[in-house]
Amino acid sequence: MENWQKLSKTPWQEIRKMQDRKLRSFLINQIYPYSPYYRRLFDQHKLDPYKFHGVDDLVHIPFSYKEDVAPTDENPTKHRDFIIRPDEEVSEKYGHLAKLSCYGGKHVVAERVHEYKPVHMHFTTGRTAKSTPFVYSLRDLENIQEGGKRLFDVFALSKTDVMINAFPYAPHLAFWQAFFAADSLGTASLHSGGGKVMGTQNLIDAVEMLRGTVLAFIPGYAYYFLRQAAEQKKDYSSVRKLLFGGERVPPGLKDKIRATLQEMGATDPMVLATYACTESRVAWGECPSEASFGYHVYPDLEIIEMIDPQTGERVAEGEEGEIVYTALDWRGTCVLRYRTGDVAKDGITYVPCPNCGRTVPRISANLQRKSEFKEFDLTKIKGTLVNLNNFFPLMMGHPQVLEWQVEIRKRNNDPFDLDEIYLYLAPAAGVNVEELKNDLRQKIIRDTEVSPNDIIITSVEQILGRLGMETELKEKRILDSRPGK
Repeated sequence: MENWQKLSKTPWQEIRKMQDRKLRSFLINQIYPYSPYYRRLFDQHKLDPYKFHGVDDLVHIPFSYKEDVAPTDENPTKHRDFIIRPDEEVSEKYGHLAKLSCYGGKHVVAERVHEYKPVHMHFTTGRTAKSTPFVYSLRDLENIQEGGKRLFDVFALSKTDVMINAFPYAPHLAFWQAFFAADSLGTASLHSGGGKVMGTQNLIDAVEMLRGTVLAFIPGYAYYFLRQAAEQKKDYSSVRKLLFGGERVPPGLKDKIRATLQEMGATDPMVLATYACTESRVAWGECPSEASFGYHVYPDLEIIEMIDPQTGERVAEGEEGEIVYTALDWRGTCVLRYRTGDVAKDGITYVPCPNCGRTVPRISANLQRKSEFKEFDLTKIKGTLVNLNNFFPLMMGHPQVLEWQVEIRKRNNDPFDLDEIYLYLAPAAGVNVEELKNDLRQKIIRDTEVSPNDIIITSVEQILGRLGMETELKEKRILDSRPGK
């Protein structure tokens, strides 16, 4: 792992040379000998790891997909083949690692245990596939701690901050990245587990009592949480930054949250987002600024490509593309050329950041999570291919909408009948409901090309119950109730 302060100001051409060196070493010394899946893949496609010169040669490796890693009923241990594991079977052929104690003594074995033995794991949260474990060795935990330290460096946090970690307590990246980041930096923190564990009211009180300066939340829960705190007229004047993870953050939602924090006394609070996926093992953050300059990545830990989702070809710098992730300096579970399904509208850039001057690559913050769309396995609704992602920026950013949920049904609950879309809506106080309905119908047609069968006005409490706001890991904004779904 490189020194972050030096790496983040190194010219891009030098960073790329470093990536070329590390990729060659990683393929030769870790992936090919110790990754069962990729060893088979390389042999099947007659790929020689010694002939890879650098990042440009990655195009010869076939893409990896969620279905390649996710366990199935027929193969419940499929994910193990992505773990770098010099076990006895491969050790007999590659390096005799199991016998090193005879030559190097106990300290050699201890080093290998530190480097390879899985000691920690996170899980994906797919709706259709089984949850997939991604494991970390002790060495990997040092990486996630370093990643957290870098994340907080980008966010310009310090040891004097007081962080309230309200991410749900679960074996998922958001909570643990915040935990390891605070631990690594030495920031005073309350790792609450969110409303599901600590309770929303206790958490509301804790922010005021502890004079929290940094809040870390899932976006949908944060807006609900802050509305509750504002109704109680809490003093949140200490809050200076709110960090989001787990979901994308529409600009309109940032505006609503800033306004709510200012209502409680916060002066010029910043609302900042992170981007990550379980497969990336760490989270990346955007610079503290009113305008987003993208997510700063860590080029000594990963390689990011942008491809055309249809053709699989790389796109030019700054062009829209699907994010493809390759591990570069990890053990545990490692994937190469993994298609995240997430599309960055403005791609990736390698020019120095106008906000902070860092030279590491930046992924556009204008993201659309295609994976969410795919996981619903939708083909057509009312005869039209609908991108459900478009509901999120529209509804989350609308100033007159407090809470919402979209439900997809079949008419008469008949699997062969027509699709129907219902929008459940809790409007802000004093809003003209009919005008709001008309406004939303026009915008939904514009953004999705379909019109909801009905917009059902209901209370915030009823929608919160439907969403599972305090009972689910992530709120259920899009509910597919069609038979067989």
